[in-house]
Amino acid sequence: MFEAKKQTIAFIINPISGTNKKDEIPQLIEQTIDRSRYDYDIMFTEYAGHASEMAKDCVSRHTDICVAVGGDGTVNEVARSLVHSQTALGIVPSGSGNGLARHLCLPMSARQSLEIINNAQIEAFDYGVINGLPFFCTCGMGFDAFISLKFAEAGKRGPITYVENVLKEGLKYKPETYVVEDETGTHRHKAFLIACANAAQYGNNAYIAPGASMKDGFMDVIIMEPFDVLDAPTIAYDLFSKTLTQNSKIKTFRAKHIHIQRAHEGAIHYDGDPVMTDADVDVAIQPLGIRMVVNPSAIEDSAQPNPMLNAFSDFFNNINNVREDIARGHRRIQVLNKLMLRRLSKL
Repeated sequence: MFEAKKQTIAFIINPISGTNKKDEIPQLIEQTIDRSRYDYDIMFTEYAGHASEMAKDCVSRHTDICVAVGGDGTVNEVARSLVHSQTALGIVPSGSGNGLARHLCLPMSARQSLEIINNAQIEAFDYGVINGLPFFCTCGMGFDAFISLKFAEAGKRGPITYVENVLKEGLKYKPETYVVEDETGTHRHKAFLIACANAAQYGNNAYIAPGASMKDGFMDVIIMEPFDVLDAPTIAYDLFSKTLTQNSKIKTFRAKHIHIQRAHEGAIHYDGDPVMTDADVDVAIQPLGIRMVVNPSAIEDSAQPNPMLNAFSDFFNNINNVREDIARGHRRIQVLNKLMLRRLSKL
C-alpha cells in the first residue's frame, strides 16, 4: 500500500510588515500545520522584492502553496510571481490594512489563518494589471495614490496622528481632469480620484467598491468627483459603512479594460504601493489568473471599528463641529429676521 505524497508549503515571512512582530509565527506554524500531510519551509525576506524572488523559486520547484505572511505589499510581491501557475497563494495577514485577506473573509488571527491553510481549499480568482504592474485588491490614481506616496515617505503606516495629517493635507488636494476610455466610449471627468477595484476594499474595512467580485472578469471603476469640506464626513462614513456607491459624489461603472489619459505624469498605486508613471495609464483584468487558499466557511462580518476609522471620525468630527456652528449661526439669523419682521409689522 502506497503512502500518499505530501504536499509542499513555503511560508514567506516579512518580519517588518505592519505593526506586529512576527517572532511567534514559526512556532505557530510548527504547532498548526499537519506534518502528516505537508512538508514546509519557512523563509524570511531581507529586502524589497525578496518575497517576489522567493515566490518565483517556489513556482519553479512546483511548490503546492506559497504563503505570504505580511501585509498587502508582501501579499502583492508573492502573488505577482504566482499568476498563471499551479502554485496557490495562501495568506497569513499581519499588515496594517490586510485588504485582500479581509475581502476573502480570512481571520486576522495567525493561528486561525494557518488552520485554513491546513484545510487547503483552493479556488481561482481574477487579478488586475496597471501599466504592467499586477494588483489583486485595488489600484488607482489621484488622492489615494497621493496617500500612498505620503505613507511611503513617512516610512510606516501605523500612527493615527499621521493618518490625520494626511487627511488634513488631502482637503487641499487639487482634483485633476482625466480622459477615460472603456468598451462603451471615451468620457472626460474632473475627479478627486479614480480607483479600479478587483476586491471590495482598500483594507481596514474601508470599502471603496462594496459590490466588487474577484470572479466575474470585471473591475469596478470608482470616480470620486470634487467635493468640499462639508461633504467629507459623509464620504468618510460611506467608505466604512459599505454605502459609498450611493453617494452623489461617486460615479461607478464596470469594465474589463480601461485607458486613462492625464494632463501630465504622476503617481499611481497598486495595492497601496506608489510608483510614478507617465500621463497614460492602462488597466485591465486578467480572469481567473491566480489560485488562492480560501476560507471554506467564510461569512462576511459587518465592519468592525478600527484605527483608521477612528482617525477619520476624530478628524471629520472637527469638521462637523464647524458645520454645526454654521448651522447654529444660520438659525440665529432666521430668529433675528422674524423678530425684526414682527417689530416692523407693529409700526
